[in-house]
Amino acid sequence: MTDGSVGGSVGGLFGGFFDGFDVRWVDVADGVRLRVRVGGQGPAVVLLHGHPRTHTTWHRVAGKLVAAGFSVVCPDLRGYGRSSAPPPQEDHAQASKRAMAADVVRLMDILGHERFAVVGHDRGSYVAQRTAMDYPQRATHLAALDSVPLGEALARADARFASLWWHWFFFAQPEKPERAIGADPESWYGCGPAKQALMGPENYADFLAAIHTPAVVRAMLEDYRAGLGVDRAADDDDRAAGRRVQCPTLVLWSTRDDMELLYGDVLEVWRPWTTELFGAPVESGHHMAEEAPDALAALIVTHLRR
Repeated sequence: MTDGSVGGSVGGLFGGFFDGFDVRWVDVADGVRLRVRVGGQGPAVVLLHGHPRTHTTWHRVAGKLVAAGFSVVCPDLRGYGRSSAPPPQEDHAQASKRAMAADVVRLMDILGHERFAVVGHDRGSYVAQRTAMDYPQRATHLAALDSVPLGEALARADARFASLWWHWFFFAQPEKPERAIGADPESWYGCGPAKQALMGPENYADFLAAIHTPAVVRAMLEDYRAGLGVDRAADDDDRAAGRRVQCPTLVLWSTRDDMELLYGDVLEVWRPWTTELFGAPVESGHHMAEEAPDALAALIVTHLRR
């Protein structure tokens, strides 16, 4: 394994686009090299993005956590952004949340963090949950944003879920979603000036580069294919065995997303999966790290200080 650093950082008040952070490239598994941004000193927290974002989605939050006294680690998940991924397997296990969680733990080993908090949004929340579940001795805190456990979502799936989250099932089909997205990535993901203004120019440029890279698009789809198979099986095994997340867990959901529409009391869905649960809605659309960074950072800091 190697741990190299490319680029550099300048000191400052952490107010701009990852001011004070370093970019590193870290080999965490055979065929998997992660692009990672690291900054700050203090207790460690790793921030895991969702689909179809990259780690740069955290650019308005990461510096606030550093200013609050934390070491912050923001990787591109395997296959996303500029991180690499091994070739697809028949069961898609190379894109499993268990494999991604192992990446996170290996990354934090290399960076010298024995214990750390893990925060995930969207698809990254499933990786965060799996990290806390599989490595209870390593995870100090869990925060899951805009999600319920993946196996729980599928067990509760009904016509409303299929109507709102139809993409889960389309993305799991062979070849067709690659063709559909590849034909016009910017149209598929609703790109344009409004999205750029919402995301910020650097974050938007990183996202654009990702969705225009066919290997990244395939790897992102493999994430969903794993979700309907090996990931669901892992959650089902945990539920059957009565395993729960052992660290304090924060669940946040966006008021202008569909979590309450689908599940009503989001915390009640999470309660059987946790031992110590906290949660609240956040006034935001789905991408709360971009749309409500001040509120989100404050809630995360409060949680990490429990």
